[in-house]
Amino acid sequence: STCACVEYYGKALESLIKQVKIMSIHGKMKHKRNKIFTEFRKLPGGILVCTDVMARGIDIPEVHWVLQYDPPSSASAFVHRCGRTARIGHVGSALVFLLPMEESYVNFLSINQKCPMQEMKPQTNVLDLLPKLKSMALADRAVFEKGMKAFVSYVQAYAKHECSLIFRIKDLDFASLARGFALLKMPKMPELRGKCFPDFTPVTVNTDSISFKDKNREKQRQKKLEQQR
Repeated sequence: STCACVEYYGKALESLIKQVKIMSIHGKMKHKRNKIFTEFRKLPGGILVCTDVMARGIDIPEVHWVLQYDPPSSASAFVHRCGRTARIGHVGSALVFLLPMEESYVNFLSINQKCPMQEMKPQTNVLDLLPKLKSMALADRAVFEKGMKAFVSYVQAYAKHECSLIFRIKDLDFASLARGFALLKMPKMPELRGKCFPDFTPVTVNTDSISFKDKNREKQRQKKLEQQR
């Protein structure tokens, strides 16, 4: 749903999935968007991590799967997203991830968009990649900051969902969500003010000590820290 989530998960997938081309695209890229889109269309296979900027008006041949990690903010956007696959007589699949408390969205879509859906059973023997993602955040401040920004933007987008009766921010399990984002600590944001999270264990490391792998960025950060001191 957000540019920050695309940046974070695009970066994560690049490290976690080998021998598959991963590309990312979102609305804030502006001039780079066309270049990335053209490159992706030419690939024999790959994964494109994107926002709804790619949900309509574009044609990529033979898209096998459209995976919707976030429920789209409008019912029509759901149909447009699904429409990127199974084009011009081809066969394709679309999957949306929903929490148990969000399942009434399935009925809503069947009525609102006349779009029947089937439940797909969770995969078994799934690898737990969160420790690896945490290690990446501990090793590079850029990953740590991207994760924090992605979490904040996800919560803010969730709060603005068109179907606020189904997607209720007050019912969100923030601790589980933070674990799913492989966060090292909970961010400071208005939505979390005054809340306790016994189910979330922050790392014992002082996150201020995590440095950027990019030496120039780290040099600038140290300069700012020195000025603050």
